[in-house]
Amino acid sequence: MRRRNFVRGAVLASTAMAGAVTTRPRTRAHAAAGPEPVDLELVLAVDVSSSISPEEMDLQFRGYAAAFAAADLARRVGAGPLGAIACALFIWSDPDHQQTVVPWTRIDGAGSARAFAAAIDAAPRATGLYTSISGAIDFAAGLFGRGGFEGARRIVDISGDGADNAARPGRTLAQARDDALDRGIVLNGLAILDPDPPPASPPRHAWRAPLDEYYRDAVIGGLGSFLVVAEGFEAFAPAVRRKLAREIAHAPPTAPRVERVVG
Repeated sequence: MRRRNFVRGAVLASTAMAGAVTTRPRTRAHAAAGPEPVDLELVLAVDVSSSISPEEMDLQFRGYAAAFAAADLARRVGAGPLGAIACALFIWSDPDHQQTVVPWTRIDGAGSARAFAAAIDAAPRATGLYTSISGAIDFAAGLFGRGGFEGARRIVDISGDGADNAARPGRTLAQARDDALDRGIVLNGLAILDPDPPPASPPRHAWRAPLDEYYRDAVIGGLGSFLVVAEGFEAFAPAVRRKLAREIAHAPPTAPRVERVVG
């Protein structure tokens, strides 16, 4: 509630100052006053477990980079009440294998969006073993409040091609998910349906439901949460664009909870 009131006040102030369209750099005085308001804090969580080949990993990174470099993303950001969002990207696999590869960045126009895309392209790639969605959610939740931003909304994007099969002792996916939702964090998903997983993949979770159903029922959650299903890794790039468009543009509640994208 405090974040919504903060943003509402900023919008009213900007209306009273009609004609002021330039963006001023953040000074030390501003930093001392508290976190910088943005429309959205968005954490991108990218699966790099052993079921993801190097080629598939590159498809994920290039998909995110292309989405942020696209002109329509900057236009959607600019249409928000404050015209700015903050994003960070990390990779994940094992319960204790998470690494932020693109730190919190303010995106408020085409230039900053392209710079974020370039940072994704240049980010290091690393491969883990298991698929710990629970560990990824816990890590993502811990990133909020550490970037110097305060968003009217907080969203985590979890992309992956497998179910949770590894967790910290005494910590389950349900617990990680519930704790994030209790903090007002929305969990969205991008499930990648891989028709030919590598034979050396670690054992899957005992729950054998199709991955899209698993993400829908056990991973995503929160007000307005949704799942985009990529029908194969070739569909990942358009699936990312669709997911980001909905998140940034404040999709109406009548939008489908599950969308499918083909390559």
